[in-house]
Amino acid sequence: MTDPADLSVTLVDGYVDEPAHFGVPPYISTYPRFTAGAIVDAGVPESNVTYHTIDELRDDRRKWADVADADLLVYLGGMTVPGKYVGGTPAEPDEVRELAWAADGVSVMGGPIRFGVGEENAGAQEMQRQDLDYDFLAMADVEAAAFDLVDSGLEGFENRYRDNDELDRWAAKGAFVVEQHPNHPEYLICELETSRGCAYRCSFCTEPMYGDPAFRSPESVVGEVEALYERGVRHLRIGRQADILAYGGDGEAPNPDALRELYGGIREVAPDLGTLHLDNMNPITVVKWPEKAREGIRVIAEHNTPGDTAAFGLESADPVVQEQNQLNVTADECFRAVEIVNEVAGWRPGDDPADAPTHGPDAANRLPKLLPGINLLHGLKGERAETFEHNKRFLERVYDAGLMVRRINIRQVMAFEGTEMADEGANIAKAHKKRFKEYKREVREEIDRPMLRRLAPVGTVLPDVHLEYHQDGRTFGRQLGTYPLLVGIPGERELGRTIDVAVVDHGYRSVTAVPYPLDPNAATMDELTAIPGIGDRTAGDIVVNRPYESVAAVPSPEIDFETFTGTYPREKRSRVE
Repeated sequence: MTDPADLSVTLVDGYVDEPAHFGVPPYISTYPRFTAGAIVDAGVPESNVTYHTIDELRDDRRKWADVADADLLVYLGGMTVPGKYVGGTPAEPDEVRELAWAADGVSVMGGPIRFGVGEENAGAQEMQRQDLDYDFLAMADVEAAAFDLVDSGLEGFENRYRDNDELDRWAAKGAFVVEQHPNHPEYLICELETSRGCAYRCSFCTEPMYGDPAFRSPESVVGEVEALYERGVRHLRIGRQADILAYGGDGEAPNPDALRELYGGIREVAPDLGTLHLDNMNPITVVKWPEKAREGIRVIAEHNTPGDTAAFGLESADPVVQEQNQLNVTADECFRAVEIVNEVAGWRPGDDPADAPTHGPDAANRLPKLLPGINLLHGLKGERAETFEHNKRFLERVYDAGLMVRRINIRQVMAFEGTEMADEGANIAKAHKKRFKEYKREVREEIDRPMLRRLAPVGTVLPDVHLEYHQDGRTFGRQLGTYPLLVGIPGERELGRTIDVAVVDHGYRSVTAVPYPLDPNAATMDELTAIPGIGDRTAGDIVVNRPYESVAAVPSPEIDFETFTGTYPREKRSRVE
């Protein structure tokens, strides 16, 4: 029998995107961390565990030796919702298969890939279960499979789900693997799991396949956070759950006390966090238990960092689609939930010093603390021409009411075996693809851009924007967090740096910004002309008449130039938002 102490293990992260779980860079999902912890718990030394992302393997073929030479290769990945990604590119099925061919040792794959694979990572597809030439496919928890495989001397395992005692150990023990992520430590955000499963059974969703909600204790999550924090992690998202408000309760009703223990415990062991965000919140929970929900939302907004998003799974505002797909919230109920989150958590830091923490002189120019995001899914049973109009009217109603949503996510269904959409497949989505594209463009033009202007008006300060790539003479970057805004900055700046910016213009789902504070004695012509009210002539006058002893001396008659040159010293800004 193979001694675990002698085994070499390589983990390859092909990235995951599930209804209640995300792991595309700059995110790292729970799968590699829990699996690494399980392997170490089974007796493999930390020094024998190698972790690579699929992008690393694409960029450096020499790292494929770690795949070929490992006694055990564990592939982790799978997409059960479609998306577009900036920080990384999920592994395509052919790449996953190539990893199995390259491995000389035992190979196992797991994660949401167990639900099925399509021809590519995109919507409007039918997905089929495949082993992609691996020795083993973990059809339950891949971390449990990895533990049992090592424990058996690589002979095999029975498909099973981990228990809470195992998770308590594995989550903390696997924290070490984050140090091998290429984004560590500055540009990495760790997805945290509080529960799996869902109390509801929507026709398309894979989350109910995990069963009814099963919650981790606050002590378990906080212990994992402490281990990650000790490894240099400063950015967290409580994203691995179907409904954050239901945490610690019966799976449906809110439990504000459990949220207070969870968030308070995280802040206690990780006092210098740069990001603390969440993902899913079920709007039906907000409207069925409004007072408890308000209290829970208030707890979250007291502890989180600005720009946080509570994703609402409306999926469709069409009552016919709602009924045929067991969707649990109506358009009216979702609208009321949007109102409540705006009322309780839509404030910006510094709005009301009596009720809200302040963070420097520009705090009121920050993004709101917590806003809803709207998920709309197309290609569901019962979809018709009127469905697109129902959805547009709902979004128009939200905007016309003066409310804010952080983002609108419009996708087409991926049909998986084991869901009620499996029989229908992608037929409806394919039949409506032309109308879908037109409707999506209309929403971007008529709703997204004006909503973005309301959310982040000119002058809004976005701290800590990480510069990622150049395009068309501009530099693009994002903050770390849930659904961060894409930020375009005039000129080509050094990549990998982090800067503060102020918003000057709006696209459909992105903003243009200039460095903040902007130094009028050093600003480029492109940066100056990006500011509303400054044309080429005024920008030229500013440049020619340098230097200036004060902002008041800058010739900018049509704007308040101090909006972009305000004091925002990094050393004085609180990290506890």
